[in-house]
Amino acid sequence: MHRVVQPHRAWRRAPLPAVTRAGIAHLYFESIHPFEDGNGRIGRALVEKALAQNLGRPTLIALAATILAKRKVYSDALERNNKDVEITDWLAWFAAMVIEAQLRTMSLVDFLIDKTRLLDRFAAQLNERQKKALLRMLREGPEGFRGGLSAGNYIAITGAATATTTRDLADLVAKGALVREGERRHARYQLNIPSRPVTPIAIDESGAVVEGHAR
Repeated sequence: MHRVVQPHRAWRRAPLPAVTRAGIAHLYFESIHPFEDGNGRIGRALVEKALAQNLGRPTLIALAATILAKRKVYSDALERNNKDVEITDWLAWFAAMVIEAQLRTMSLVDFLIDKTRLLDRFAAQLNERQKKALLRMLREGPEGFRGGLSAGNYIAITGAATATTTRDLADLVAKGALVREGERRHARYQLNIPSRPVTPIAIDESGAVVEGHAR
């Protein structure tokens, strides 16, 4: 009877870091593209599974929103790296995207808290037009209503007359729900909560994380 000799612990290959494993799984799955539909969702689920295995619990990460925000760059990165076994460039890009997705998650959580507080504070003080406008602005998420809300936007959202719009907006500013920038026809309004844009992340050739640089 032969005795099975177990390999020495030092000979065993160390497991890959979670982000590396997730990046490889995602790239290979998306490169194969095995299904007619749902490849993107399944590919993101593989990433979340790989990260969760390392953490020992489900992840909370805004991966889909980050990919959507970087859709063109993401597609280009996949295309550049799906025909070669050398994928270091992809893994660096992917790691930066995961970090950015974590930042986006924290920004979204903070925004949802601010949103709840804002609505709770003013719920009983606003008319239906004002509520409708605020809810439409809040739909834009942590980065705020792009370009600011104008009187024309308010009319389009609520159907209010020009004079009514002027009164409603002035009342929202007086109550502290909105902040006005500019005067007269150049006036623009933002929600009176912090804007929380997500800083683009990149990883340079030395492996250092660089903030504020899209890649």
